[in-house]
Amino acid sequence: MPQHVRDIMTGAPVTVGPYTSVAEVARVMRDRDLGSVLVTDGDRLRGLVTDRDLVVRSVARGGDPEETTVADACSEDLVTVGPDDDLDRAVRLMREHAVRRVPVVEDGHPVGILSLGDAAMERDPDSALGDISVARPNT
Repeated sequence: MPQHVRDIMTGAPVTVGPYTSVAEVARVMRDRDLGSVLVTDGDRLRGLVTDRDLVVRSVARGGDPEETTVADACSEDLVTVGPDDDLDRAVRLMREHAVRRVPVVEDGHPVGILSLGDAAMERDPDSALGDISVARPNT
């Protein structure tokens, strides 16, 4: 039986506005134990920012994290899926576009995130990626 994205996605994604400082986004990620958040303008998806994006696109460029906005650090050319899309299609898109996280969008509004770890846990929970995906973070 085909499985749908909604069956394994992380719902109720954490979002920030495009003018939120990089420092604030980093604090949100730390406090919520997240590796990525969605950037929204109103209730419309504008981008996705990862912890790596914050480092590479902001900190490494010498920007002041309190003054630089997340709009300068997020990926805006996103691959998205719908909650009713087939999981196989979502995994294929992740592979084709070499992305680890895909926003789940319904009627233009973000409703979740599907991660490579989510897919790995569903497909092969005993794999190394599955193990890593459920492991507690190193702090």
